[in-house]
Amino acid sequence: MNQMNIANIDLNLLKVFEALHDEASASRAALRLGVTQSAVSAALRRLRDVYGDPLFVRTGRGLAPTLRADQLKPVITDALNKCRQSLAMLDPSGGHFEGRSVAIGLSDDFEIAFGQRLIESIRQRAPGLRLIFRQTHSQIVGTALMERSIDIAIASGGFADRLLSRRVLGEGHYLCLADPASLKPDQRLLSLEEFVAREQILVSSGGFIGMVDEGLSSLGLTRKVCASTTHFAALPHLLKGTDAVSTIPGHAAEAIANLTGLALLPCPLPMPRYPIELGWRTLAQMDPAVLKVREAIEALFQAAP
Repeated sequence: MNQMNIANIDLNLLKVFEALHDEASASRAALRLGVTQSAVSAALRRLRDVYGDPLFVRTGRGLAPTLRADQLKPVITDALNKCRQSLAMLDPSGGHFEGRSVAIGLSDDFEIAFGQRLIESIRQRAPGLRLIFRQTHSQIVGTALMERSIDIAIASGGFADRLLSRRVLGEGHYLCLADPASLKPDQRLLSLEEFVAREQILVSSGGFIGMVDEGLSSLGLTRKVCASTTHFAALPHLLKGTDAVSTIPGHAAEAIANLTGLALLPCPLPMPRYPIELGWRTLAQMDPAVLKVREAIEALFQAAP
């Protein structure tokens, strides 16, 4: 690596590095920065000289970061964000979010239920700020925050690390979805007997056991799971035209039923409520962009029935 002094380095190179890492493509990075692809390629050559590393290698799908590039990414992005924050300090009430993005970790049940409203809220609160939705869940969310692949997260726990802050947004519950054609006219309830008799679609990151199975086990009952999926968004396609039923978080069930016409039913099995929490890196809590997103998420959950 060449011995460099910051006084001799064009700091605009850091913006190119960030764009290349985010976009994994020189052409997309050029489009994002409003420069030519040749300018990005020239900047990459200079970056390689500065850091003594290839940084990005060409693959069949674009540019892949090296280990050194992955190590540099959170440091460089934090430095650029500090610069952006300094501009926001000039006018805290103004909109200084062009070029900024906030990565939100959440499972797709929250994305289905709140994503569109959150986009609209951010459009009003922080014009120019881009949201990036990334899949996560309570078992991996803490690591994702600490590794800076996400900036803020909605999950049912997982924020125990001492460097993370959290706030309870509310409690979740469960509802059932089924094809209305599989129900009797005006049927609004499933008996426990009918519930167990029907085939079931399980939504689970593991794919084998869910909360319903634990509840049924306590009653000495079991169910027949005909299929499992890791994504709530697949349910309309899996349930339509079948007699199957799926039990999922109520916020997602309501959103899916409203959009697709699936029947929304109470779960005949007593199910525990669970906490819904918002988590973020404590050191990032003064970042105006993250703060705007936090405020928008909290307002959405306060307004939710």
